[in-house]
Formats: sequence, C-alpha cells, structure tokens
Amino acid sequence: MKRFSSLFAIVFSIMAFSQQQGKLRKVATVGFLNVENLWDTIRSADYIDGTKDIKNPAFHRSIPIDSIKFLEAEKYDGVWSDGALAGKKVVRYQSGSEEFTPQSAKNYNTKIYKAKLANEAKVISEMGAQYTKTAPAVVGLIEVENRQVIEDLIQEPALKKYDYGIIHYNSYDYRGIDVALIYQKRRFTPTNSLKKELKIFGENGKREYTRDILVVTGFLDNEKVAFFMNHWPSRRGGEAASLPKRNAAAALLKQQMDSVRAADPTTKLFAMGDFNDDPVSSSLKNYLKAQPSPKDLSETTPYLNLMYPLYKKGVASLAYQDAPNLFDQIIVSKNLISDNVTKEYSVYKAEIFAPAYLVNKEGNYRGYPFRSWNGDQFTGGYSDHFPAFVVLQKEP
Repeated sequence: MKRFSSLFAIVFSIMAFSQQQGKLRKVATVGFLNVENLWDTIRSADYIDGTKDIKNPAFHRSIPIDSIKFLEAEKYDGVWSDGALAGKKVVRYQSGSEEFTPQSAKNYNTKIYKAKLANEAKVISEMGAQYTKTAPAVVGLIEVENRQVIEDLIQEPALKKYDYGIIHYNSYDYRGIDVALIYQKRRFTPTNSLKKELKIFGENGKREYTRDILVVTGFLDNEKVAFFMNHWPSRRGGEAASLPKRNAAAALLKQQMDSVRAADPTTKLFAMGDFNDDPVSSSLKNYLKAQPSPKDLSETTPYLNLMYPLYKKGVASLAYQDAPNLFDQIIVSKNLISDNVTKEYSVYKAEIFAPAYLVNKEGNYRGYPFRSWNGDQFTGGYSDHFPAFVVLQKEP
C-alpha cells in the first residue's frame, strides 16, 4: 500500500499513437468493466440440456436450485465440456452461488443487488462519454453470474435508453462466473458468436475450470470488427506457478485472433479483459506477441497493446497483494492504427477510467479502486478494478 495511492489519484489517458490533429469526427467507445461479482440473490445451479443446439441459450443455463426437481437430469461424473455433454441432461452446482444470497454472511438482498446494478450501470454509461457525449457502443463485462443479471443491468435507467443487446454463454468456471458483451443495437450488428473453452490442468493433472474466451464478430457502424473477451486464470498459488495457465490462455486467444484475421484481413480486432498479467508478462509478450509500439507491428506481429505506454508511466488498474498492476488491457490489430483520420475507424485515445467516485478516498486502501465488498460488508462501491476503454474516430 505504500506509495501506491498517487497512482490512482487522477484519470490517466494517452493520445493515440497516430497523433491526429483537429476535431474528432464520428466517434465510438469500446470498453469493458469487471463488475466484481454481479450475482443475483437466488441460489442457483447450471442446467445443461445437451439435446439442444450449442448456441441455444437453453443448452447451458442458470436455474434456481428449487427448480431442479422439476427437470430431467442424470447423474454425471465426467468432464465438464460442451462436447462431452452433447445429448445429456445434467445439473452442475455453482460453488459461488450460496455466497450471494440473503441467507449468507453477506446478507445479499434485493436492496444491495439493486444498488450494485445502479453502480455498474453508472460506470458503463460514462465510459468515454467525455469524448463521445454518449455511452459506449460496445462493452465487455467480467464476473457476471448469468444472463439474467445482464438483462437486469441493461434495464437500469442509466443504460435502458441505449437499447443494449446481449451476447453471453455460461462457462464451466469453478465459481460460476462468466464474461459477456453488451452492444448498442443501432450501432453494432453481430454476425457470429462462440465461446472457446480454455482447458487447463493443475499439477495433479486434474482439469481446472475457468472462464471461456468469448469471440464475437459483426459490424460496428458498418465496419467489420471482432471482439475477444477475456478473464484469464488468476495468480492463485503464486504468479510463477500459475503463469503456464495464462500462457495457455494467450495461445488460445492468439489462435482465435489469427483465425479471424486469416479469414478476412480487413476485420478490425479488439482483444480486451482482465488478463491477470501486466503488458510485460510472458503470456502477453511471448505467447500473444502483443507489441508495445506501432513501430514493432508487422504481418507476423500484428497486435498492439494499447496499455503498454500507460504501464510504463506507472498507471495501474488494480492492486494485487498491495502492488499496483495493469491487468485490464485492450489489444488491437494493426489496421486500427493510422497517422491520419480516414473514412475507417482508427484508435484516437485509450484510457484507464478512474474518475473520483471510483477511487477509495480514505483508510488503508486510499487510492485503490472503490470496490463493492470489504469481506462480507457491502461498501456501496463499484469494483476492485478500474475499467478500460478505447475511443475510435473516423471521418463522417
């Protein structure tokens, strides 16, 4: 905690590498937020109906515990994977569900849930608004329990008028949390979406269940784009010991980005999320091969880490074990970098969003993100991460 608070005291920003001059033209914000355990108040489980199509939300959905007795389900002791569960009907219990209920030590009730929703909606609505005068066109979400909490979130007054759509798949994460994407329907039209399971294993060779990588392709203001939402394995057990898991995530992400790019090199790519590593970590440098500067971009190294300059300036998005880290990052393909404003979108500005209300103002955690929970006590805060966003611009 020593000497840490100053890093979070202001909103940090950088001009895009292109250094465009003049007034912004048509603009769009793309960003993401770790919503820090956005759970509903109902104890639930996952129900997988493998007789349905894998893209059908009913293939893998969250259900109240009380409704299990009304559903057909078989005993299952195998691996948890969409492919392995094809044709089966099974229930998977969430380890985190019981923690966020009125009966838990958190006393997680409707009042707290509604306050949590309002807080997250406020942050989302304001990301990039100082440049675009509107809410983000596309927003990634991290640590959502299920589709219903996202439905509730986009109905909040701060977001409802923007008419956000949802792309979400349940994962087999051991805690029951997922990543998702919301988008303004008038600005983004999805053409395809899928989840890629990250298969990692512990020292004992046993499968460890974590979040999927969400891949979404479509058209943002009539330009072909692809989004890759990430929440990589944590540093639980130590940074070095857990690094191979994030290296595996980086390799999977690169494979997915390369695949989309090979199919159509004109597609503009955005990889974003909580990588649980800094821009200089092996996973991002050596496995994803995310470059620190536009001068390093090439056909073989086409991905630029927009957060690297911020990291070098000492900017952080969270505190992990009392040390500042920049785990929340946005990585883009080189066709989003331009020295001039053209008729296609390019990067104008990237930021870690840290307005005063998102910053803890007192106590041992002064200067840290104003998180929602202090143990089992709801603080009225927002998240244990600052969100990140990128502003795009082009000629009208």
